Amino acid sequence: MRHDERTRDDVARRTAEGMSTKDITRWLKRFVAREIYRHLGSTGILNTADSAGAGS
Repeated sequence: MRHDERTRDDVARRTAEGMSTKDITRWLKRFVAREIYRHLGSTGILNTADSAGAGS
């Protein structure tokens, strides 16, 4: 929330909308989790982990 310009813009916008810091942090954590999950899926890491557990 301090270093990335896009995140600072989003935080400022959401603060102006009336969201609390706690709500903004919750929103940001969800956003980051979705981005990481999407990246893992595109690299095939999730598919490898799923197929390894299926045979056990």
